[in-house]
Amino acid sequence: TINDETVELVQPYFEMEDYTLQHGKKVCGNVAGLLSWTQAMVVFYGVNREVLPLKANLAKQEGRLRIANAEKDKAQAELDEKQAELDKVQAKFDAAMKEKMDLENDAETCKRKMQAASALIDGLSGEKVRWTQQSKEFKSQIKRLVGDILLCTGFLSYCGPFNQDFRNLLLKDLWEAELRTHKIPFSDDLNLIAMLVDQPTISEWNLQGLPGDPLSIQNGIIVTKASRYPLLVDPQTQGKEWVKNKEQDNELQVNSV
Repeated sequence: TINDETVELVQPYFEMEDYTLQHGKKVCGNVAGLLSWTQAMVVFYGVNREVLPLKANLAKQEGRLRIANAEKDKAQAELDEKQAELDKVQAKFDAAMKEKMDLENDAETCKRKMQAASALIDGLSGEKVRWTQQSKEFKSQIKRLVGDILLCTGFLSYCGPFNQDFRNLLLKDLWEAELRTHKIPFSDDLNLIAMLVDQPTISEWNLQGLPGDPLSIQNGIIVTKASRYPLLVDPQTQGKEWVKNKEQDNELQVNSV
């Protein structure tokens, strides 16, 4: 019930010198309490006059806040609903993109296979001529095989003791002439070394100490291919060292004389 008029009426009392708590206690304790209460009520009125508009504004703002929160909740519900729809659409989109990538990968793989197949077909078409020619060469080699084997076996059986010149004499001048006389086909350019041993074996022999000249390689063929034990006339000891290196893993035993 306090208003501006009440505060204005009691204001002159507040301005009196003896209107204090100390003077009130001198007169009477109850008077001092009443005096202090009137001062507190005026202060309360002044504060409350500023607080009431703030309270009213607070209530108003709280009402707005409730409305805003309600709208926010509604909007959030709509957002959640749209987000759920978006997630479904995104899942469909991701599945479609994965399917697209799989199809593109399959198409690329198929394309590479087609290119490889086309290249293979083109290559095979070019190989057809070579295969036809090689097939004819194989037939010719089969016909000459008997004479070539005769020359190789004769070389292994009888050419061991002789030097390169006498070996060529036996092969070219005597045995090939004999084959022609009896009309036995053979290769005119027969390479005995290539016929009896492959290149990797020759390379291994060279690493083991065998010289790389044709005579030494022929001697190595005779040593390894002939059925009889070889007798090596080896003043330079090259053959001896080669045999020792070649057979060291087989526990070769060497007796010094």
